[in-house]
Amino acid sequence: MKLQFGRVITAMVTPFDSHGQLDVDQAIKLANHLADNGTDTVLLTGTTGESPTLTHEEEFLLFKEVKSAVGSKVKIMAGTGSNSTLTAIHATQEAEKCGVDGILQVVPYYNKPSQEGIEKHFKTIASETSLPILLYNIPGRTGVNMSPETIMKLSSITNIIGVKEAAGSIEQVAEICQTVPNDFLVYSGDDGLTLPFMEKGAVGVVSVAAHVVGKQIKAMINAYTSHDIDSAQVIAKRLDPIFEVLFITSNPSPVKAALRLLGFEVGLPRLPLVDVNETELNEIKLVLQSLNLK
Repeated sequence: MKLQFGRVITAMVTPFDSHGQLDVDQAIKLANHLADNGTDTVLLTGTTGESPTLTHEEEFLLFKEVKSAVGSKVKIMAGTGSNSTLTAIHATQEAEKCGVDGILQVVPYYNKPSQEGIEKHFKTIASETSLPILLYNIPGRTGVNMSPETIMKLSSITNIIGVKEAAGSIEQVAEICQTVPNDFLVYSGDDGLTLPFMEKGAVGVVSVAAHVVGKQIKAMINAYTSHDIDSAQVIAKRLDPIFEVLFITSNPSPVKAALRLLGFEVGLPRLPLVDVNETELNEIKLVLQSLNLK
């Protein structure tokens, strides 16, 4: 199996300065840190990257600058999804011009297309780019679940290479893995479900927690793939508190707070998201301290 994006894809936060403007220098600094700490691919402008509140100009600048600065160390994937097929195509083609290595395409949100509409949406985008595409199924945010049958149909398209599965269903992952080709890559979209999903055939994770425990997540996955299941489970149990605390409120507010505590100047989330409150911040501090990170 060709793991062109590795086993740990980190959905990177987008750093903002004290005025709420895109901070490219801090983005490059953070991407370098991730590349040196277990991340195989840096995913820009996904959910964790606050894509709904970024302009296309900001996104394309981020793609270009991070790829130029860090692309020799780690693969760069760009989130270019939209609930408009034409917009998704335009963003994908612009990202391709920026030199990124792959694309993340989320199921169209809000307009709740049928399975036929989802299939045609992704087929149309795939026909307009030469880049590999990772699909992104997250019904809790999009309002519609992409069925295993639809994923199976899309898996026959050459440059649709896998799916980030964030429906939270072990049964659905099992069905997907049983029906897609062996070289179609299924990634967990939830840190805490990485091992259960890998037991059903997933190859890795698109991670939030890898911002702070990337080496540990890589060690967990490496132990599992080396058939040292007990060690993998021990690591997973140790990391459960960080997996949980980073989602005590809307992502990416908790992970941005954690990064600030660790000395990364990533700024606050943009409205309508807000920073964690004092109680949430204290919970994050306690978990970081328990893992000897703070």
